[in-house]
Amino acid sequence: MPQQGHEHDEDDYNGEAVIFTAERHATVHVVLRGNFQPIDGRFHWYGRAEASGELDEIADGRKTDVVLRTPHGEAVATLSEPDPWNRYRITGLGRPPFPLDSELVELDGTG
Repeated sequence: MPQQGHEHDEDDYNGEAVIFTAERHATVHVVLRGNFQPIDGRFHWYGRAEASGELDEIADGRKTDVVLRTPHGEAVATLSEPDPWNRYRITGLGRPPFPLDSELVELDGTG
């Protein structure tokens, strides 16, 4: 059952997240999705982070490796360069920072 302020199902997350590096962190709203890719045998997850001055300081307008934490977990991710609306695309591989159907975790070998 979705929590107040968070909407998610087996492979989606829509809510607050902390994105951080060793030096900085930002709390932002993110929308994340993912799917298992049989070609490489891995779970690929992705989404967008809303525009944020704190996130701009972390990424400085360029591709940046970060850690993304939600109430469900954390995972290494990459922020892309910002889009025209100053939102950052987020991508990651393997276990995402949101709940998955256990069958997908077993397929990916990350569980």
